[in-house]
Amino acid sequence: MQRTILITGCSSGIGAALAVELQRRGNRVYASARRPDTLAPLVEQGLQTLTLDVNDDASIAAAMSRIESEAGGLDMLINNAGFSQVGAVIDLTRADLRQQYETNVIAPVAMTRAALPLLRAARAAHGKAVVANVGSIVGILTTPFAGAYCSSKAAIPHSPMPCAWSWRLWHPGGDHPAGRVKSAFGDHAEEGLRLPADSVYRPVEKGIRDRAQAGQQGATPVDAFVVPVVTALLRETPPAIIRGGKNSVRLPLLKKILPLRTFDRLVSKVFGLDKFQP
Repeated sequence: MQRTILITGCSSGIGAALAVELQRRGNRVYASARRPDTLAPLVEQGLQTLTLDVNDDASIAAAMSRIESEAGGLDMLINNAGFSQVGAVIDLTRADLRQQYETNVIAPVAMTRAALPLLRAARAAHGKAVVANVGSIVGILTTPFAGAYCSSKAAIPHSPMPCAWSWRLWHPGGDHPAGRVKSAFGDHAEEGLRLPADSVYRPVEKGIRDRAQAGQQGATPVDAFVVPVVTALLRETPPAIIRGGKNSVRLPLLKKILPLRTFDRLVSKVFGLDKFQP
């Protein structure tokens, strides 16, 4: 059965690769991003694209209106758009924190709410609809210098609302904790890095900059990452949680086995915090 699928955050990385793979398997994919010029490579591959700012209700409404007029319903919504705010939490401004939570936490709520009528139409026609929220391994374990991002991603597996959207309301559905996946995500994180001149963390600047690129070291190629994920998503009954990418299984297991103090000591050493005194 051909499914109609909307994916947010398709300018590069996981979103773009998911769009290509889902289209390759015969689905009608709407690949979206805030800046239409970033979607040009997907247009060249024959994908339908949408200009969609997940933080703008008018933009969301326009996207849903177009999908309704062209497709009549929506079988799957993949909330993939997000970004990483790198820097010590105490160095982030109110605006920094609001932007992080607007995009990574509030936007998926707004997207799901707006898509609900189309998802219900698809369920009435085909018997099911899916909301998939792309999470991160750091939503399960926290790493230094990314506290805002880690906590925003923790809302995906730990908040009861995403669970209700993805599983209880639209069963089957899924959350997708991604481990290290090769993309431009680290470059974007570096661009948004916060380290004020008077920061007490200036002595460990290298560790902060290393954190921006940490997820790209030895990362799984994105094209390889999406193949098993898409296979799982398209099952008749997809699993509630789909894991993919390097360390997406090993690190949560390590966190579960090791005492918290031991785990924190190991992670702190990686980013140069083992001997640092603020």
